[in-house]
Amino acid sequence: MKEPGRAPDRRSTLAHMRELLERSRTLRRKIVVSRELSGVRRLLAEYQAQRLAETYADLAAQPRYRPAVGFFLKDLYGPVDYGQRDADIERVFPVMSRVLSGPALESITRALELRTISEELDARMAEILGKDLGVRDALDAQTYEEAFRRCDDRPGRLRQIELIEQIGRTLDQVVNHPVTYATVMAARVPARLAGFGDLQNFIERGLRAFRHMHGAKEFIAIVGERERGMLDRVFARRST
Repeated sequence: MKEPGRAPDRRSTLAHMRELLERSRTLRRKIVVSRELSGVRRLLAEYQAQRLAETYADLAAQPRYRPAVGFFLKDLYGPVDYGQRDADIERVFPVMSRVLSGPALESITRALELRTISEELDARMAEILGKDLGVRDALDAQTYEEAFRRCDDRPGRLRQIELIEQIGRTLDQVVNHPVTYATVMAARVPARLAGFGDLQNFIERGLRAFRHMHGAKEFIAIVGERERGMLDRVFARRST
């Protein structure tokens, strides 16, 4: 990862963003065709949101960590339809690529990759839940874990966790680098005038949450440890 004080490779960042937008667009087309699984996708989203809320309830109860937990659960992992977000990015892409700072672009791109991977894995899990496991009206832990194992994409799951850690480290680096922090925050008015104020707000919410912690190393380590632990436990319970 590039340090906040060093110039990022904007060209590769922007190319990666375009590729992620295309993957998301392709997935949304498939989801529209498969409307019979919409209820299963809703159940899955609700279950995962509840799982995350329970996993990090202790951190959310601590004033130091509460904003960061909210940012991760709502902005990065929340059960939200991101189709409009992607459409907004594509609409203002040429201007956004010139106005946003390197760290802001990198943060948005990593968030896009996290959401794209998550949406792809969720689409596969919903298909397994609905077509293979017969889920319709309710989802329990045993069935969820069985679909998780059948999805059988440990590298994708590990990449999800790595992206969470990378986003967290980038935000933490920015808030501890006064010049970079000021540069990102100074983009507020140009971003709104250019039509991507919501994306700028996303970055600012993350920065405020991480600045509130006065050091995010422990928080990032806890999230990484818990998510990898969950992954190991689920795959260790393979049916015999």
